[in-house]
Amino acid sequence: MIEIKNISKKFDEKIVLKNISFVFETGKTNLILGRSGAGKTILLKIITGLIEPDEGEVFFDNRNFTRMNFKERKKIRNEFGTIFQFGALFDYMTVLENVIFPLNMLTSLSKNEKIERAIFCLKRVNLVNVENLYPSEISGGMRKRVAIARAIVLNPKYLFCDEPTSGLDPYTASVIDNLIKEITEEYKITTIINTHDMNSVLSIGEKILFLADGEKVWEGNKHNILHSDCEKLNKFLFSSGIMKMLYRK
Repeated sequence: MIEIKNISKKFDEKIVLKNISFVFETGKTNLILGRSGAGKTILLKIITGLIEPDEGEVFFDNRNFTRMNFKERKKIRNEFGTIFQFGALFDYMTVLENVIFPLNMLTSLSKNEKIERAIFCLKRVNLVNVENLYPSEISGGMRKRVAIARAIVLNPKYLFCDEPTSGLDPYTASVIDNLIKEITEEYKITTIINTHDMNSVLSIGEKILFLADGEKVWEGNKHNILHSDCEKLNKFLFSSGIMKMLYRK
């Protein structure tokens, strides 16, 4: 579980986040939803410690991350897995080398143990016989799955996903969404997904935080999001085209 309490942040005189509290639950796909500029990325960076809040606190399973020193935070960060927006694979490394990279950085496993673990994670994301290929030699969807394999290779307690379906066709995006959801449930991870993709929301949005102009204006799930009386949320839904599509049906 990750809990944020009364998080606020401003740059110069511009308020980007205002008094946000929320609980991201373990074993569920927790989504941060909003337009570009709503504050999603800043909030995710505050949760992971890349940016300090002006006010408020972040707790990882009741451990106050905000008040920790660098050494204490490093221990928590070793429990993180991250899927970046465009995969962020190393082009000069093979698929296997990309997945092994965190193991080289943070473990003392033997070479064979690292290879075995990396192969296991690749198989878990349904990738076989691609170990010796380079990122440029595989499809965009496969690169995303390699990124997921790398993110889970250290068996993280917390998984952070920044626009994981960005740039993918609807079918491949659905495959990635479902894979993240399966892994979250299977390994009981606290997963936070930063997105503005309504297809992802309606597919895997088990708990949703909706931001508008730096404020929390709604929270709920995929089952009640289409029945909200929140004006800002409904404007977002209409602009996304989801509501228009549903009404046409």
